[in-house]
Amino acid sequence: MKKLLIQFIPLACFVCLFTGCAALTRTTTDVGLGAGGAAIGGVLSKGNPLAIVGGAAGGVLLGEGLHYAVKQQYWLYVSLQQAKAGDEGRVRLYQVQLPEQVIDGVIFKPTTQFLRIEQ
Repeated sequence: MKKLLIQFIPLACFVCLFTGCAALTRTTTDVGLGAGGAAIGGVLSKGNPLAIVGGAAGGVLLGEGLHYAVKQQYWLYVSLQQAKAGDEGRVRLYQVQLPEQVIDGVIFKPTTQFLRIEQ
């Protein structure tokens, strides 16, 4: 029983790593964690249907909680990046002319870029 549980832990951790990834949808995460929770509940309870349903529900709740946490971190990061009122004078954009250059065999055409300076 412990051996089976130890085999499910890396899988659950792997699924949790991709909770905020754009490639995985919320539904995919919920289904994966729900199935994992159902499997763990079934193994630990030796096939008790209530434990299987409870494990599946726990997996889905874990997935939703992880999505919520990732979303909160995203919005916190966005709010930190937004300019505060009165900060407009502290940010300057400097125009930089980049000549044609060859780097590692790749030819870069001349371009104009803007360098953002915050004071």
